[in-house]
Amino acid sequence: MIVKVRVIPNCEDNEVVSRIGSVLRVKICAAAADLKVNTVLRDYLAEFFEVPLKMVNIIRGAKGREKTVEITGKTEEELKNCLDSIP
Repeated sequence: MIVKVRVIPNCEDNEVVSRIGSVLRVKICAAAADLKVNTVLRDYLAEFFEVPLKMVNIIRGAKGREKTVEITGKTEEELKNCLDSIP
């Protein structure tokens, strides 16, 4: 499944804030200028979707706040159910 993510850096906790259409808004506790944002984002999305870390890949936007992320390791239906649980 391909998911578009809008990263909100410099937050206290990692969390999915909301979903606007097919775009996830995710708070990440890392500085925007730090490349650690991508690592923290991958770790958090793997935990959120309950897939192994190697199943989460940033395929576009590694240096920007808007990223395209590919998530595998579960069926499309299971991943959509996770997305539907977001308010």
